[in-house]
Amino acid sequence: MRALLSPEPPSISYLTPTRTTKPRSIFHWKIQTSLRFSARNGDCSIRPRSMCLNVKSALDSATIDQLGLPESDIRNPSVSPSYRSWKLPKPNQTVLDAQARVCTGPTQTKPLGEEQALKVLDTILRSAKGELKDQEEVSKAQLGAFFAGMTIRANAFPEATQWSDGERRAMNKFWPLLVRVLPPDVLFIADPEGSIMGIGGSVGPHYVGNGPTEMRLVGALREVLAGGHLGYEEVQGVLRDVLPLKLEDKKSAGVSESLLSAFLIGQRMNRETDRELKAYCLAFDDELGSQPVADVRSLTHYGEPYDGNTRYFRSTLFVAAVRSCYSESCLLHGVEWMPPKGGITEEQMLKFMGANTQLSPLQAKKLLEDDEVGFAYLSQREAQPSLHSIIGLREHIKKRPPLATSEKVQQLVRAQGREAIIAGFFHEGYEEPLLMLMRRRGVHSGLVVKGEEGALSMTTKSRSVNASKGLPVNYCSGFRSLSATSALELDGLHNIFSYSAWVSL
Repeated sequence: MRALLSPEPPSISYLTPTRTTKPRSIFHWKIQTSLRFSARNGDCSIRPRSMCLNVKSALDSATIDQLGLPESDIRNPSVSPSYRSWKLPKPNQTVLDAQARVCTGPTQTKPLGEEQALKVLDTILRSAKGELKDQEEVSKAQLGAFFAGMTIRANAFPEATQWSDGERRAMNKFWPLLVRVLPPDVLFIADPEGSIMGIGGSVGPHYVGNGPTEMRLVGALREVLAGGHLGYEEVQGVLRDVLPLKLEDKKSAGVSESLLSAFLIGQRMNRETDRELKAYCLAFDDELGSQPVADVRSLTHYGEPYDGNTRYFRSTLFVAAVRSCYSESCLLHGVEWMPPKGGITEEQMLKFMGANTQLSPLQAKKLLEDDEVGFAYLSQREAQPSLHSIIGLREHIKKRPPLATSEKVQQLVRAQGREAIIAGFFHEGYEEPLLMLMRRRGVHSGLVVKGEEGALSMTTKSRSVNASKGLPVNYCSGFRSLSATSALELDGLHNIFSYSAWVSL
């Protein structure tokens, strides 16, 4: 653990027993000890000798000006939104609120009323014409997500969650104006077959995109917008073609942000199949080459929701550190900040303690093998930069894409010994897909936990009588392999079942 508590990236040097870190930005902290996790010799204790932490978390404007610090560099470690990168353009809130209602599942979607629909479409029109002065402009990603949601609802959703009468009246009023100012890729998303809007319907059926990358994406998106599903190779091919997303001057290189956001949210709205989820989960396993293999007896991978916690304590970091004291190697992975929740993450906590969060998978492997450590954290930024490149896009999509599920089941470092994956979930229906992904990873055991806010932290509180229906908090389900044969050596998904014993806890 001491190897993590190093403010000098990307080395994995150790802290001395007594050390004072240099001030970072406006935060002046003095750490007079390192956390000592020494259990490999039988002493299974965490021994913080003494720790003095002084944080100046508020400065007046005069002091800020005097120091020459941009406000974007000032981070209050107790407030998660302060970790959001100032370089990310903010979405338009009016349209974002509408996306929260219409870009969700077949039974969860809440159609807009006429007044809200008129406000949203008017905002889009004024933004497209460059006349939106009092709000953030509506981004291309927002346009793609919003109109993808509307199209899928019209084409594939049950009657209760299709367009409301108010939405139809609002669209009939604004579409003749919007069709004159929206770009061709958005017109395609809004009416891919020319069967929804009427006016301007000739664009969608003939749209092919710009260049070979977009052509492949457009072909896949036609199926998604019709409510259909894609094969494993098709999804992986699209993801590898379009990522990483490179942004320069708010423009994406190589692919339209509207098309990509429509693809991501469209697949989630259609409820991903197992094959589609596997494609998202495995697409970038070899982005940096083959995963390193740690020479350890056992390794547990912890998969928390990447967007963090905002209401309840997030305990996994500390649980994993304690388990490492008992010769149980533990690997955590995540990000510093992630939408839509933008909550407290393990990376924020580690950075606040002065830890090195810029380790490569190879450096993490060395820490896992170290008898004095046995614990590591990997940031998606370092391990899977292609997926990390769309954090800003995900904020503008608003709702969670398929990656929000698949990124929890990663195997960034493998082990020569037995491996286990633990992942948290909240929304009912994703416990079995998560276990399916774990089995596909070939680990010896897997566990899903419905903890507080979908994380792994369980509660000691009794379930409220007014609690919503569905699986209760603290629900667990998992599997343990009865065979020494790795699931990766078996031929096909169905064979994995015959080699596994299922345990519902």
